[in-house]
This record gives sequence, C-alpha cells and structure tokens, in this order.
Amino acid sequence: MNITDVRVSMVEDKTKKLRAFVSIVIDGCFFVQDIKIIEGEKGLFLSMPSKRRRDGTFKDVAHPINTETRKMMEDVIFAKYHEQQAAKGSASSKETEPAAEAEAAKPEEPPPPMA
Repeated sequence: MNITDVRVSMVEDKTKKLRAFVSIVIDGCFFVQDIKIIEGEKGLFLSMPSKRRRDGTFKDVAHPINTETRKMMEDVIFAKYHEQQAAKGSASSKETEPAAEAEAAKPEEPPPPMA
C-alpha cells in the first residue's frame, strides 16, 4: 500500500487543538478525507474519519488495522504537514495578494473519479 497523494488544509484558529484536515489517496485509486491533525498533550496525532452515533459517541469509519500501517500514514502525513508549515512560514514574511488568499481559502475538492 502506498499513499500517492496527500492534501493538507491548515486550520488557522490556534485557540483550538485542531491543526489541519487531511485527505489522502491510496494507490491512486482510494480516496480518504476528513483525517484530522490534532495537537495533544504529547504532540501531534491523527484522528481518523468518524461519524456520530445516535447516543452521541463517535465511531471511526476508516482506520489502519495495524501499527505498521498507522506509522506509515503518520510519517507521510506529518511530513506533508511540516512541509506546508515551513512553506507558510516563509510565505508569511512576504506580501501575499488578496486573490491568492481567496484561492487558499477555498475548500478542497476530491480528485476526479477514475475512468
């Protein structure tokens, strides 16, 4: 299994623990969205996509089933997250055009369906 695409949408509100939303493509043919990067007491961790049950609890709808797969996902996703943080840091020292800011604020779209 290979993660062939990672898209990170940074969250600007630093008062909350949510740092980013992530979407991944696995082997160029399986799309997973709504993975969250959370700042916890021991550092960053991934929160897998979940849904709320009738009783108010949450249940993961997709998740790795072994430690090796989770580690591989974390390595790839956190590398992309840190890359975007570094790029954002260097970009924040430069002036940005309003059109570029508006483009960055658009919600991400899933990749087109495979034909």
